[in-house]
Amino acid sequence: MILILLFLSACFLAYSNGANDNFKGVATLFGSGTTNFKKAINWATITTFSGSVAAIFLASELVKNFSGKGLVPNELITMPIFAISIAFGAALTVFIATKVGMPISTTHSLVGALFGAGVMAVGSQFNFEKLGSTFLMPLIVSPLMAAVVSFISYIIFRFFRKQSGVTKKTNLNIHENHTPEVTSLAMDTATLKTKKTISATINNTTETYEGHILGINAQKLLDTLHYLSAGVVSFARGLNDTPKIVGLLLIINTIDIKWSMIIIALIMGIGGLINSKKVGVTMGKKITPMNSGQGFTANLITGLLVTTASIHGMPVSTTHVSVGSIFGIGTATKKADYRMIGKILLSWLLTLPIAAIISAILFRVLDISL
Repeated sequence: MILILLFLSACFLAYSNGANDNFKGVATLFGSGTTNFKKAINWATITTFSGSVAAIFLASELVKNFSGKGLVPNELITMPIFAISIAFGAALTVFIATKVGMPISTTHSLVGALFGAGVMAVGSQFNFEKLGSTFLMPLIVSPLMAAVVSFISYIIFRFFRKQSGVTKKTNLNIHENHTPEVTSLAMDTATLKTKKTISATINNTTETYEGHILGINAQKLLDTLHYLSAGVVSFARGLNDTPKIVGLLLIINTIDIKWSMIIIALIMGIGGLINSKKVGVTMGKKITPMNSGQGFTANLITGLLVTTASIHGMPVSTTHVSVGSIFGIGTATKKADYRMIGKILLSWLLTLPIAAIISAILFRVLDISL
């Protein structure tokens, strides 16, 4: 029964992860108007699942890190209630954030849950040094690095775009509205006419590129690259996040790691398809307005940083890197919404302590009850 509870807790974490994280790789596709929400989340689901499958071969080090190995004594790792506390504490934290539309880090939640359950279980025997060097440092440095690199990259790409003669064109989206009006009214009948109005707002604009790059239409080329870069980010997320959840299932020896990866990947996909809309709007629309070229730059930097980190076993957060990259673009274009960034940063600060408290309390309850 306890092993079943562990498996269900890991599934809950996978679902919450998919709901909060799956759309992040394609948020710029949606935010820039390159495609609609449904097509974007479908593309994210396919490419995230591909990354999860690749994790079977490329990300074994992350599986070991998030089993708790090196942070706590080995005998604690074999205790199902330890893994249950971590999985449920992180899952509940991410699920709550998803419901309010805040893009928080599942990685950060897991680190907080590891800390809370670990300290509750072993106290001073917890390896605080490894927590800082292996987990916390990459989480703190990665969004700053992403913001700086995306800022510089966009400036460089913009310079070469101008040098190649490609120009930006702002398109105002006009909407035709039909409003019914009563033109005559009798005792038992009414005559209706439809009044047609044309409306547009300054915020309802899209930017496209005119010109050619290497003989190819610039806008079509950027749209293609944007789709590819979004796929790279989603692939990198699946590669980086799936092993973290599977690491909690290592003590269930009856489930092969390869099958664990596939099961977790499928549940992550379901979570994204059902519950990702609020976080998608925050990521795609509320941090900064962007066009396809700017979205491509943000995704390219995010994909490169997260993929590199995954291969080297560094547990960076796709959320932190992605938000950092988008913010870097917004800073370069001077259109970033600093109030929204402040709200997101606050949610990040609260993630670790909330997950730690939940997992610590749960571990204590399970330890007394079982």
